[in-house]
Order: sequence, then C-alpha cells, then structure tokens
Amino acid sequence: MGLPVEKNALVDKRIDGNLPPEVKQTIHKVLSQVMSKSTLFGASIGERVVITEASIVPKAEESSKTEVRIVCETTVQEDMLNPGGSLHGACAAFLVDICTTLVFLAAARFPGVSVSMDIVYHAPAAPGAKLRIVNTALTVGARIMSARTEIWDDTTKRLCVTGIHVKMEPSLPKSKPKM
Repeated sequence: MGLPVEKNALVDKRIDGNLPPEVKQTIHKVLSQVMSKSTLFGASIGERVVITEASIVPKAEESSKTEVRIVCETTVQEDMLNPGGSLHGACAAFLVDICTTLVFLAAARFPGVSVSMDIVYHAPAAPGAKLRIVNTALTVGARIMSARTEIWDDTTKRLCVTGIHVKMEPSLPKSKPKM
C-alpha cells in the first residue's frame, strides 16, 4: 500500500520496492515539502499523489542494465477535470512532470530543469478513476536525463496517457566581468 504525503511517516515500510529506505525517505520528503506549499501551481493535486513503489529493476530490453521505477497513485477529482468532464490534459502533464522528477531524485540526481515533455493522450479518465502512474528512467547522463510515464486508469484497465520528460542540469551562471 502506498503512502500519502504526510509528515513523520515510516516511509520505507509503506512504499513497496527494493530501493534503500533512505532513498524512499528522500523522494517522499521532497514530494511532501514541495506539495505542502499551497501557493504553488498544482499543490492541491500533487499533495494527493501517493508513492506506492520505488524500485531498481532490470531493463526489459537490456537485462544487463537496470532502471529506476517509481509508481504513484491518485484519484481523479473535480479540480483535475476539463470542461468535458475527464482528466484535463494539463493536469496529466503536471502528473508526468512531478512523478518523473521523483525518478531522477531516486537516481541520486539533482532533478534539473525541464527541456521538453512529449505527451500522448490515449483515453479519458473519468471522475473517481484511480490512476496508476508508472515512471521509469530512460537515460541518466552527466547533464541530460529522460524518463517515461504511463498513466493507467486502474478502474477500466486502460492506458490514458504516455509521456517522455527530458530534463537537464543547468549550467552555472557565467560571472560578469568586473569593470
């Protein structure tokens, strides 16, 4: 069972997966601290995201390599809907953004800044739908990192959204010459 964003929780016992307890604690703490700032965009949605798994798993295509996998859950609520009554595309993109950032943190990287996000919308998710957000690292290089997200409607067992998120570690600002 997962762990909602809350203070002073026994994180390592509530998040499934084989990542060390201190890594689980770190990703939970960052999500909790960022989403507790109620004036930030999406905070009311982000604070309902539950981390259910944090693992290192073998890559399906390259069994000699591993990848970080973070699984989160949330339920579609009214503040997440578009005028048509289903999960808003911008809300889905926000979920891709915050959940892939957890992958980079689990890979012991500064989460960096977004370079691009490619989102494909496959099916609507209705109010009350339980979403399972599966995130895996694709590449983690010296400065560039990318992750893939699949947002599944666990209620209907349909794939709703896929996303690829590319981030980079920003370069340090250049010092201005003294005059």
